[in-house]
Amino acid sequence: MKNNFIPALKEQLINSKKIVIIPHKNPDGDALGSCLGWKHFLETMDHTCAVVSPNEFPKFLEWLPGQNEIIKYSKSKKKSEKLLLEADLIFTLDFNSLSRIEPMNKIIDDCKAIKIMVDHHEQPEDYADLIYSDPSLGSTCEMIYNVMEAIDISVINKKIATCIYTGIMTDSGSFRFQSTTAITHSIVSNLLDTGIDHAQIHNNIYDAYSFGRLQLLGKALTNIVKVEALNAVYITLSQEELNQCDFKKGDTEGFVNYGLSLNGIKLAIILIENSQEKIIKMSFRSKGDFNVNEFARKHFNGGGHNNAAGGVSYDNLEKTTQKVHQTILEYKDQLK
Repeated sequence: MKNNFIPALKEQLINSKKIVIIPHKNPDGDALGSCLGWKHFLETMDHTCAVVSPNEFPKFLEWLPGQNEIIKYSKSKKKSEKLLLEADLIFTLDFNSLSRIEPMNKIIDDCKAIKIMVDHHEQPEDYADLIYSDPSLGSTCEMIYNVMEAIDISVINKKIATCIYTGIMTDSGSFRFQSTTAITHSIVSNLLDTGIDHAQIHNNIYDAYSFGRLQLLGKALTNIVKVEALNAVYITLSQEELNQCDFKKGDTEGFVNYGLSLNGIKLAIILIENSQEKIIKMSFRSKGDFNVNEFARKHFNGGGHNNAAGGVSYDNLEKTTQKVHQTILEYKDQLK
């Protein structure tokens, strides 16, 4: 954390403010956990806070403390825009490009609020007045915890800790990714001391799937393709297959990681058709030094972290799959 971030942030929080907190589109556990945890923290300081999400979030996150108060821009555009235009401070958490909140990004330029970014992805855009960016950290929730600790760690209660633990757990792959450090575990230890039920949190996230979600996983595993002679795989899911399994937002979360569970695999990709938006949503995961952030940025309009990234294709599923296969072959020296 840059030395001037906390003093500058404290200056902004001296008096009671109207605050809006924004996660990225299709928010995951880290995005919602950081936003809700930060909302609960700020409310102990007598600020008026609202979380405005660009759209819906997965059902498996609907138990998080305060999730029922989240305002969804896709359903309440006028209310959302009124909150944004009247805000004194706007926090953007777990994203660093305004393209990640489309179509909400169009109104941000009209907002007079001070904008504050807290995010752990590579190459942040320069839209915020205050920036805390650290790609070396595994989650935005870990970063938000650092901010809370610097302001007043005594405020962190069970409700706040539940939100922060959820984000750290999900973005660390249940603490198995390389970004998980001794400091991460130290933070988690402090969160456990608040009395959170970590076993129930894990159950809420990973053991509450629908029957359709398991059917969809079966289709995904059936569709997995290993690129010949290389340590790379990709998975495809068509809109028809999603419909057959009564797809709900969040149902494909974590599917790409099954590819990485194969012995020796260095790169795993999933391609998911979205006929409504006319795109192919893509997720990339890797092990070791294969940089999927660069891979996604160069070839698939995306980016993220060295070992976890996202992307998008505007071709159909067949053409996108062909491009993925051919692009992987270009990296054969790195994927043998």
